[in-house]
Amino acid sequence: MAESVYKVIELVGTSKTSWERAAAEAVKTASKSLRDLRIAEVSKLDLQLEEGKAVSYRARVKVSFKYGDSTPPPAPAKKVAAKKAPAPAPAKPAKKAKKKAKRRAKKR
Repeated sequence: MAESVYKVIELVGTSKTSWERAAAEAVKTASKSLRDLRIAEVSKLDLQLEEGKAVSYRARVKVSFKYGDSTPPPAPAKKVAAKKAPAPAPAKPAKKAKKKAKRRAKKR
């Protein structure tokens, strides 16, 4: 087995119906931003109470995920020879420039 490193973070999920849903919500939310989740361990369960009644189930969950880049680095890009752009067409003199050139030619 290849050697690996895992990071463990602690999350608290909540639910109005059960501790199981609270723990599942913590894992679901973590999976949106973390890759390679490996283990989830429920470390503590508690209730939020109001007027002596349970209003929210809370599950403290330790989640582990593979630390570092788990995908191989991309292969180096192949160098592609750049195509040379065609030479620009010679600029055409503007009408004013043509008239000026004709006047100069007449003067000579």
